[in-house]
Parts: sequence; C-alpha cells; structure tokens
Amino acid sequence: MNKYQEEYDVFEENENSFDLKILLPKLIKIWPYYLLSLILFLGLSFYYTKTTSPTYRVSGKFFIKDKENSISLFDKSSVLEDQGIGITNESIILKSSPIADSTLNLLKFDVEYYNQGSFLLEELYKNKPFLVEVDWKSPQLINSLIKIEWKSPTSYSLIFDAERYTQFIPDGPTSIIDQINTQIFNFGEWIETPNFKLKISNTSNEEIGNFNFLLRDKNFLVSKFSGSLNVDIVDKNSSILDLSLIVPNQEKGEAYLNALMQTYLDLELQEKNEISNRTINFIDNQVSGVSDSLTFFENQLQNFRSNNKIYNLSNESNTVFSQLTAIETQLANENLKRRYYQTLKDYLVRENYNEIMVPSGLGIEDPYLNGLIENLLSIQVDRSRLMATQTELSPAVREANKKLSDLNRSIREILENVDLNNSMTIKDLERRKEEIEASFRSLPAAEQNLIRIQRQATLNESIYNFLSEKRAEAAITKASNRPNNKIVEYAKSSGGQINPKPVLNYLVALFLGFMTPIGFVLIRELFRSKIEDIGYLERKLKLPVISTIPKGKTDDNLVVFNFSKAGISESFRSLRANIRFMMPAERQITIMLTSTISGEGKTFCALNLASVYSLTGKKTILIGCDMRKPKIFQDFDIPNNSGLSTLLSGQDTNWKDVVVSTKFDNLDILVSGPIPPNPSELLLTPQFELLLKELKETYDIIILDTPPIGLVSETIDLLNFVDLTLFVFRQNYSHRTFIEALNSLKYGKGLKNVYALFNSVDTTKVNYGYGYTYGYGYGYYDEEKKK
Repeated sequence: MNKYQEEYDVFEENENSFDLKILLPKLIKIWPYYLLSLILFLGLSFYYTKTTSPTYRVSGKFFIKDKENSISLFDKSSVLEDQGIGITNESIILKSSPIADSTLNLLKFDVEYYNQGSFLLEELYKNKPFLVEVDWKSPQLINSLIKIEWKSPTSYSLIFDAERYTQFIPDGPTSIIDQINTQIFNFGEWIETPNFKLKISNTSNEEIGNFNFLLRDKNFLVSKFSGSLNVDIVDKNSSILDLSLIVPNQEKGEAYLNALMQTYLDLELQEKNEISNRTINFIDNQVSGVSDSLTFFENQLQNFRSNNKIYNLSNESNTVFSQLTAIETQLANENLKRRYYQTLKDYLVRENYNEIMVPSGLGIEDPYLNGLIENLLSIQVDRSRLMATQTELSPAVREANKKLSDLNRSIREILENVDLNNSMTIKDLERRKEEIEASFRSLPAAEQNLIRIQRQATLNESIYNFLSEKRAEAAITKASNRPNNKIVEYAKSSGGQINPKPVLNYLVALFLGFMTPIGFVLIRELFRSKIEDIGYLERKLKLPVISTIPKGKTDDNLVVFNFSKAGISESFRSLRANIRFMMPAERQITIMLTSTISGEGKTFCALNLASVYSLTGKKTILIGCDMRKPKIFQDFDIPNNSGLSTLLSGQDTNWKDVVVSTKFDNLDILVSGPIPPNPSELLLTPQFELLLKELKETYDIIILDTPPIGLVSETIDLLNFVDLTLFVFRQNYSHRTFIEALNSLKYGKGLKNVYALFNSVDTTKVNYGYGYTYGYGYGYYDEEKKK
C-alpha cells in the first residue's frame, strides 16, 4: 500500500458523518417552518385531547384459593392440575359470558345517559336528570343516540338525529330503520310505538333540559364487558388476581367489577350448597313416608290401650320389646343405607352426578367412599364451570372427563363390596329378629298385640328422629358454608386518566413540531445526489478547491470581455490570482480544464480563464481538445473547418496556419476542427506532444479544453503534458459520486497539481458558513446598478 492509499483511507473514516457546520445554517434558515410546524402539531394535539373520550383504569384484587383434594390416591398431580392451570381456568371463567350475564342482571346498564359537553359527550352514571325504563319484551332502538329535550316539567320531545338506528326485536333478527320523526310525550307514562316501548321520568324536577341517551341490549353488554375485562396474576407465586377494566366512567367500572366479584362468590357458594340441598331433599323424601306411618301407629297404639285397658307391659314383655326395638332400628338403618347404595349405583350408571349426595350426610361413616364421592362432586363442579367457556374437545374438559370416568369406576367397585356387607348385616339382623320373635309367641295375646303396635310406633319414631337429626345437620352445614375465594380489594380507579394524557400529548406535539422540519432537512440531505455547496465539496473532496465561479445571468459565454465589471468576471480574475500562487512567477504555464461529464462548464471556464490572462498582456492560446463535441468556435464566431484534428492527422502541417487570432488582443484560438473517427488516438500521438512544445515557445499561457474525464480515457494521459489541471464541478448539477471518483483517481494514479473549480454557484441562496464571500465590490459594477 502506497502513501497515497494510506492517506485516502484515513480520509474515508468520517465519510458518512453529517457536518453540523453545513446543516446548522440550513436549519436556522427555515425558522418560519418551525413556527408553522409547532402551531400545526399543537393544534392537532389540542383537538385530539379535547375530542377524545377520557378513559380510566379501575381494578380490584380477588383471591383464588388453591384446591385441596380429599383423596389424593385417585387425583394425583398432573400438568393440568397445577396452580398455574387452575388460576388460568378461573381467569377464563371470570371473563366468561355466563358470569358477565349474571353480573349484568344485578346492574342497570341497559340505558346510558349522556350530557353534551363543549367538545364531546360526557356519560352520566349516578346523577341522572331523568330515568328511562325499558320493556325488553318489545322492540327497541339500540346503539344510537336519542336526544331528549323538555321545556316544561310535564312533557318532553324525543329527537332522532342519527342517520340510521338498529332495532332490537325479541327472539328475532335486528333490523335497520333509516329515519324517525320527532315525537312529544308526557313524563311518567309508558309510550309504545312500533319502534320502541319506554317510560321516561323526570327525576331532576328541572323545567328545562337537553340530554342524550342510548339503549344497549343484553348481548352487546355481555360481549363488551366480558371482552374488555383483563385478568392478571399479581405475583407469579400467588393466587391473587388483579381484575381491571378500561372504562370512560370510573363509577360505572367500579360498580361492574364489584358486582362481578360478588357474583362469582355467590355462584361458588351456590355450587357448594348444592350438596347440602341434595342431602336435605333425599331426607325429606324419606321423612314424608315415615311421618305418616308414625302418626298411624301412634293413633293405633292409643286406641288399642283404651279398648283393652292395657297400659303397661310385664317385665318379660318389656325385655322382648326392648330387644325387638333395638334390632328393628338397626335393620331400618341398614335398609336406608341399601336404598342409598341402590340410588347411588343408578346415578353412576347414568352418569348423573348432579343428584349425588355425600354418604356422610346419612351417617355412613366410610372415609374412603366419602372421599371418592367428594372428589367426584368437586371435579363435576369444575367441569360444569369449564363447559361455560370451553368445549368437550378442550384439554381441560377432556382431563376432567377422564377423572370422572376413573372415579365412577372406582366408586362402583367399592359399592359392590359395601352393598355385599350391607346385605349380610341385614340377613344377620333378620335372623336375630326371628329368634327373639320365637320367645315373643309365649306371651299373652293382648300383650303380643300391644308390643306389635308399640314396636312399630317406636321404630318409626326412631327413624323419624334420626332423619330429622341428619336433616338439621345438613341445614347447619349449608348455613355455615362460605366461599373459598374472597374479595381482597374492592374495585377503585387507579393511575388517573389513561387516555388522553394532555401533558404527554403536548410534549409529543412540541417534539414533533421541532423535529419535523429538522427531519425534513436531514432526509433531504441524506438523499441529495447533487453537490449543493462548497462546504460539502471541500469536506468530501481530497483536493483543494482553488476558486468558485458565480452563476452567470446571461447566455453570453464571453463574460470577461463583454461584462468586464460583472462579479463573475471578477471571480475569474480571482482564479487567475490564485493560480499565480500555485505556479512560479514569470514562466510559461500550461493549464488543462476537464470535468466528469459534459455540461459542468469546463469550456465556459476555459474561455474566460484564457480571457483574463489575455487581458494582462500575456500571449494566450486556447486549444479545443474535445474533438467529440467541439464548442469553442461558436463563441468566437470562427470556422471549424481546420484545427487540432487536421493538424494531428497530418492534413495540416503548420500550426500557425490553423491557429486563429481573435479580435481580442493576446488571445488566439486553436479549435478542435472536424470530428475525426479516432479522437483518442490523435491526442496520444507524438505530433500532439511536439505541438505543445512549439506552442510553449510562442505563448505564455496555454489553456487546454479537454473532453470529460469520466467519459473518455485520453484525458488522463494529457495530465503529463500540463503544469496545472483544473477539475470543474457545477453546483446542483455534478453528482456527489463524482467526488469519490476523482478521489479514487488521485490516490490511485498519484496525480499532482490537480485542483477543483466550483462553477455556477448561486450566491443568493446558499450561506456556506466557510468564510467565502462573493462581494468582490459588486455594488460598484454595472450588474448591480442594473439591479
């Protein structure tokens, strides 16, 4: 790697960075746009803030108790039963439509009341100036505002301003009504039309009023509140849920969340009471028959004693009576258990789990059987709740069905053994009863009859007392039931207004108001492809910029001769002075002007640079080396029949015969001549080098107007024949990529004495910030006086 390439790599490090010295003047120049942008964005922010309905977040905390299973043998932990899944299921249930439906039954949300504010409608919840009662068994107009207006405390007008209304029809599809006329009604009276049935009462006693209301059907409300409820876990290690709503009215949102949590607890308590209700119902069915039998036998016992004058039994009869009564009481209890077992089997076969009761409610103290049935009932409750929001194919429901099936099979197997033991106990009691009855036959006939009647009365009384006791226990259990879950924190608004946030909106508006113009300038700079100012050129180009040429105000290319007092002429004099510093004084100079592409003004600059040198008395010649697109002859109004191309091709042998002296002193022209078929080869012939040597003996200044270096190859070879090369860039015409191409050429070829010339600069629109000025005493020149 040579030293030129190393220097070039160092320059490349900061190639893509923005130059604040260039950007800052441009950003300051557009200050009126900052003001307009700020006004625009602040106005939009104000409009958005005032016309957007405010929303608030209301939240409450709800505790979900972890489930505790009575028997873990048949309910081992699984993925679906861990705490996370359980909490997830409860969250889904809380967001389900049935829970929302039950909650809305407690609230009067079917009518929404609004007051017209300065910019938008404000919903009223508690302090309503009038009350609307709705008969949902009749058609109603829903989901569009209805305006109520009254000017007396007795009557009011209903104004239907909406373009169309949706009509709710009970047990039928909705329909659309386009136009409804204004109607007048009396307060406190039911009004019935084909479109609605309402009753409106004036609760404010105001004589004049103007408000709005709209009706919401149940399906809309259920969908709205169940869909907008957010349920989150407060902490991953806890089972406390955070229930929240984003609502436009805080009090309304708080009322719904509190009612939702209470409804959930009520439904849970109702499910827990179902078991006690089943026990009570079963016992009531048994008691009804026993009560009638007890009354019958008590009456029969009293009649028998009165008719036979027998009131007390002998000692032997008392002994027999006591033994038979004890045996028959045990036998009655066992028969009651058998009936329960048979009923339980029937429910299990039919998989009718909603009617099953826990055996302990009837005094069947079998912990294993009781635990299995409690598990069965608990899973059945969970399944019923899951079915409110899921289908049979969901994993949770399928898991619950599998557990119910396993428990059903286990309970039926146990019932076979329990029922067999029960049958053996009954047979044993019946055998013992027969043995006692054998001694019973030796008693007198009157006492036998008395014992029979009294025994039946005592037996029914014992069964009745037992069932009454169990019923009381079930009732006490029901009364003492409490929900496992509970409300930790009632709903309240938290965090203030969610949307819109005025302070944030105005801060964003200020930011956008300032950044939009800045962003526009930055984006424009990022995508700009042309060279706009000398600052960019000097920063990117690795060559010195020797001078700048202002943009001309005339189509005449000979500005130095024809407009000698113009500022552009002065700029060429300044260029001549700068070249004097580059080259040793009092010597012959050969200067070449080129550019990347055609149209950048190299010929224009060559013409006028030659002109300013000729005006100093130096013998100057301008050579048109661009034999592809010759131009010089047009500006000096000379023929192009012979020139450089005829000299180099041998058609003309003496250059003095071809060179044309202009009407201006000290300035000669060697035009390019007719366009040859091989311009590149001609410039590289020894004749061209010999021509330059001869011209240097005659002329002080030689100016070469060469072809664009980006289009042809011969121009690069001409660099070896000149003392100074001027590379022309044109403002807002030359591409920025040309700079990179010239940088690569310089450091790749190791070129020396190459300088840049910035042409056609509009000095009235660009503030370069680099200390360059273009006064040149403009106010003293003809150009400025004409202006």
